[in-house]
Amino acid sequence: MSENGEREGPKCTFNTYMAEGEQLFHKGQNAKAIESFSTALSLQPDDKNCLVARSRCYVKLGDAENALRDAETSLKNNKDFFKGLYQKAVALYTMGDFEFALVYYHRGHKLRPDLQEFRLGIQKAQEAIYNSVGSPSSVKLQTKGDKSNGVHPIHQTNPRKKEPKLHGQKTARSEKTTKQLLGELYSDREYLEKLLQDEDLIKGKIRTGEHVQDLIIGCISYLDTRTEFWRQQKPIYARQRERKLMQQQWNSALHKPPSDPTYYVLASLEEIDAGLSAGNPEKSLKKSREVLKAVHGWSEEVLANKREVLGNLHSCIGNALMDLGNMDKALNHHKKDLELARQGNLTDSKSRALDNIGRVYARIGKFEQAIEVWEKKVPLACGGLEKAWLFHEIGHCYLELKRYTEARCYGLHSFEAADDIGDEKWQLNASVLSGQAELKLGNYKASVVNFEKALDRAKLLQDDSAREAIQKALREARLKMAQ
Repeated sequence: MSENGEREGPKCTFNTYMAEGEQLFHKGQNAKAIESFSTALSLQPDDKNCLVARSRCYVKLGDAENALRDAETSLKNNKDFFKGLYQKAVALYTMGDFEFALVYYHRGHKLRPDLQEFRLGIQKAQEAIYNSVGSPSSVKLQTKGDKSNGVHPIHQTNPRKKEPKLHGQKTARSEKTTKQLLGELYSDREYLEKLLQDEDLIKGKIRTGEHVQDLIIGCISYLDTRTEFWRQQKPIYARQRERKLMQQQWNSALHKPPSDPTYYVLASLEEIDAGLSAGNPEKSLKKSREVLKAVHGWSEEVLANKREVLGNLHSCIGNALMDLGNMDKALNHHKKDLELARQGNLTDSKSRALDNIGRVYARIGKFEQAIEVWEKKVPLACGGLEKAWLFHEIGHCYLELKRYTEARCYGLHSFEAADDIGDEKWQLNASVLSGQAELKLGNYKASVVNFEKALDRAKLLQDDSAREAIQKALREARLKMAQ
């Protein structure tokens, strides 16, 4: 604050506030991270990556409405921005709108089939929908009433419509349900309600000036909101039905475990992926190894896609080890993923494994091996976006090896793939790669043309850091051309 009480403007650059926000997010300080991202957005209001980053923080704080608002804003100028699609799906899922969440998970998966996040999201949303309404065969229909369509559910209710209820107005059944859903948090809710009865306490204020009563009511409302979310995601009747179905399966096939292995695996993979996304590879590694050990002990009768799951877990372990800098062990696990994919003729898994093996080689400077692996992945690449990325990475490896003709060739392939889908970010990256290769080959005019194309897209994307780097390279190319 300034001396006259007015709020001072941002003192640092956009990138500084973005980096600060990411660091705070990974530390779990989401409220502070939101402040940093908000300050960054005051400098670049339409930066879609920053909007997605702030949306993630809102989800962590349970503020799904603001999370959804930021995700939708990030898609305003590019409906195919896959990070925005994923974040919108997450926000909708958090709000309990599982059907709409599923739609956006599918859209994202269509654009980026290589990303595990969308596959897990689809499975998670489908599971939540099933838990809420059951399978289609479990819905009983009858013909009565309005003859215009002739088909009606036997029990026609609107679960979202509720009668207003004051605090303390409860039924034995609703309390039992709430207790089951809240679990350990139920005693906290009871304690908060007792505090509301202390008239002297609720009249007081805390250091920030907020009334104690408002604070307590806010906490209770938050718990009620989460209760409703959990009720929709895994309602009590669905839990009871699930237990009955499990018991029936157990009685008919005693060699199967009473728990649901598929649900366990999906939930575990989601937890592992969340740890990697949050910058906590140690936690993901520990969980991955724990699940891997469990799955190894199951037969294919228990888990039909056991080979695919094992490959997925080796992939997760490899990615966690990469983040921890243990490249040798990471490479070993990604090779195991590839071997399992070949044994089961699993095309998507094979593509993923080749992708990761190439990334390990590139990270440790073994560019020839990276090229060899990635070129095997080219026929498996699905969609323009994956091809644009893959061609660019292969071209970059050739550039590192000083094989500039091949680098230029792959730069052109990358640009064509990006141009086919109208992805300006990868058009920018491909143009920079081509410009660098042309510069090294002594084709200065062609280099200038490529850098100018890249600069136009950097301005369009409002990417200041890219714009500064491209302008520097463009000055060098023009200087060479003038000599």
